[in-house]
Amino acid sequence: MFVDQVTIYVKGGDGGNGMVAFRREKYVPDGGPAGGDGGKGADVVFEVNEGLRTLMDFRYKRHFKGEKGENGRPKNQHGRNAKNLTVFVPPGTVVRDSTTNEILADLTENGQQAVVARGGRGGRGNSRFATPANPAPYISENGEPGEEREIQLELKLLADAGMVGFPSVGKSTLLAAVTSARPKIAAYHFTTLVPNLGVVALGEGRGFVIADLPGLIEGASKGAGLGYQFLRHIERTRVIVHVVDMSGSEGRDPYEDFKKINEELKSYQWRLLERPQVVAASKMDMPEAQKNLENFIKKIDKDIPVFPVSSVTRSGLDALMEKVYELIEKTPLFPLEETSEEDHPSVYRLDQPEAPFVITKDKDGIFNVSGPKVELLFKMTNFHHDEAIRRFARQLRGMGVDDALKEKGVEEGDTVRIMDYEFEYTD
Repeated sequence: MFVDQVTIYVKGGDGGNGMVAFRREKYVPDGGPAGGDGGKGADVVFEVNEGLRTLMDFRYKRHFKGEKGENGRPKNQHGRNAKNLTVFVPPGTVVRDSTTNEILADLTENGQQAVVARGGRGGRGNSRFATPANPAPYISENGEPGEEREIQLELKLLADAGMVGFPSVGKSTLLAAVTSARPKIAAYHFTTLVPNLGVVALGEGRGFVIADLPGLIEGASKGAGLGYQFLRHIERTRVIVHVVDMSGSEGRDPYEDFKKINEELKSYQWRLLERPQVVAASKMDMPEAQKNLENFIKKIDKDIPVFPVSSVTRSGLDALMEKVYELIEKTPLFPLEETSEEDHPSVYRLDQPEAPFVITKDKDGIFNVSGPKVELLFKMTNFHHDEAIRRFARQLRGMGVDDALKEKGVEEGDTVRIMDYEFEYTD
């Protein structure tokens, strides 16, 4: 099964917890704090493996979670960092954040890596909090939570040239004739259900990769047929080989076919028409093909080369492939994303600072304190020690939470909730 688009969940490993410990050795009085830091959590890393061709494996496993870092130990021993979780993807994979639609990585080369979810740092042990005023602190931090997100993987095949055209015009037969690929060939529409790749070898170390895309039909850019689903695979190609059935065996006009397919390419993404095109006038061994070719050449743009070919007799194939190779060599890569050119490209804007917390009051009188900074501080606080709790209270007061609660009307004994935990407010 060919899978080229999936949505998965990734989470970096949490950092290990810091430890509260003290040096306890014979003949060493008042040894002092000796709690080690926690280790860093594992990053989730995507790596390109050229042996993969689809995203099939992600249909069966959609959750990837990095390991937690090791907790700190006594005698100032730091916890071990977790080993990164490496996930292999095929070349040509585009990684997007499902929430923001931001492109996180475009992985095209074998061995290329990208961190898609970072692991959290380890929490500090109590030896980190020792001061002259408090030489023996009972304070440690929990590890920082790892980054988590839902991401979309989209595969766009790495092919130098892509063949497009209506169903049953001879694309698969042409691919089989010029490469070692063996796509399914039959006398009915939509025989090709998935894109096929083949390598054209021209000799003397010259060659290129060509893709046979499932047949487009009118309305494909709006979801008709199979074309829209696979049009993304032509985005990376440098040259478009437009296969047109000159025999008219389907009862269609070759020139009208050519116009309709180009309209679908334009509707999908206008930059597709910037790529140079070569017309492969197929099935020239059939009756009426020569006559239709003459009419076709009269109507088509003179700048678009037309090569009469027959995959059955193999006539014209060498000249066609040589022309495609020539165009590939002088055509630059096309960017996948649009870049807007402004009159003043360097514009600096002041980012609005994110509110450290938000306070709301429920109907039952409970005050809710939320916000990424407050929640991260809460998660990294070790509530098993009174000193750590008092430190947490001081940090909230320093952030202005106490004053904001008073403005909201909090009174002694009211309940304050942070995440799933509730506290009693005392002034």
